[in-house]
Amino acid sequence: MLRTEEMLLNVGPQHPSTHGVLRLVVKIDGESIVDAEPVIGYLHRGTEKLAEDLNYTQIIPYTDRLDYVSAMTNNYAIVHATERLMGLEVPERAEFLRVIVMELNRIASHLVWMGTYLLDIGALSPFLYAFRDREQILDLFNELCGARLTYNYMRVGGVKWDAPPGWIDKVGSFVEYMQKQMVEYHGLISGNEIFKQRTKGVGVYDRKMALDYGLSGANLRVTGVDWDLRKKQPYSIYDRFTFNVPVGKTGDLYEKYMCRMNEVVESLNILQQAVNAFPAEGKIMGKVPRVLRVPEGEVYVGIESPRGELGCHIVSKGKDKPWRLKFRRPSFYNLQILPELLKGQNISNLVAILGGIDIVLGEVDG
Repeated sequence: MLRTEEMLLNVGPQHPSTHGVLRLVVKIDGESIVDAEPVIGYLHRGTEKLAEDLNYTQIIPYTDRLDYVSAMTNNYAIVHATERLMGLEVPERAEFLRVIVMELNRIASHLVWMGTYLLDIGALSPFLYAFRDREQILDLFNELCGARLTYNYMRVGGVKWDAPPGWIDKVGSFVEYMQKQMVEYHGLISGNEIFKQRTKGVGVYDRKMALDYGLSGANLRVTGVDWDLRKKQPYSIYDRFTFNVPVGKTGDLYEKYMCRMNEVVESLNILQQAVNAFPAEGKIMGKVPRVLRVPEGEVYVGIESPRGELGCHIVSKGKDKPWRLKFRRPSFYNLQILPELLKGQNISNLVAILGGIDIVLGEVDG
């Protein structure tokens, strides 16, 4: 028998502008992973502490930076929590715009994940196609709010800008285009034998382990848990729309892929319904005082971001700034299971397992 010695292998830190600044210290014996320790904190900006010196509207741009590929949902978490604490009513037209931009951003986020994930495990073409289609969503956002990445679009009581003339029709056209593209993606990727060999039966965990680690989003649903906050604890106007929650069984990397791809299909269904029912007119801001003084108290709200449950906990002392602010970042919780998944794996599976979790380091570090 060949005798080898254990060694420590540094993986990362990765580039701060692409996959985040995550470092993995991996202990290997030959080509087998004995242990793995995620090292985080390279991107820590102290968002929650900074928020204590900012008024509620000033916090919104900071939430853009928590998750660069899904900034709309981060915007919504803070304004939704503030509105809940203040008891504000949001106009219908603003709620429709919020749902539309959040579902567009969910699709864009999943396209980034799918494209970069396939690139990481050796497939170039899906990356190019995914970013081509995501570009159409960014163009829509640019037309709506003048930004392509950090939107600063949500406001307490509504949204900052109304949809320009013809914009809703463009969203409808994109939905029709993307529905056809999903058929092509499945033809290109889902049945590919190499892709299935790299992902099927790899990185498996069960329902109990997922719940024990506090996983959410697709990372939880692949184990058979039917849990989506848009359905189970409806917020905004999600209770008006008909859509399914994709759920898996085996909890492997292939089902994570299928779950997220099916979520794109369901987001397109929501968008189609929202476009058809979009109010012809109406206000985009409710009755909100010029200076927001949130009543004394505390509130926690959770929403379904592309990576899972994104929560916002606000404690107010009745002033124009929060006394304490805490975000529940899904990437932080989802990352915890990584050492468990990597133990006993061949080193060649490391990138596939890490990418399959779909974490954003801005959310992890805060």
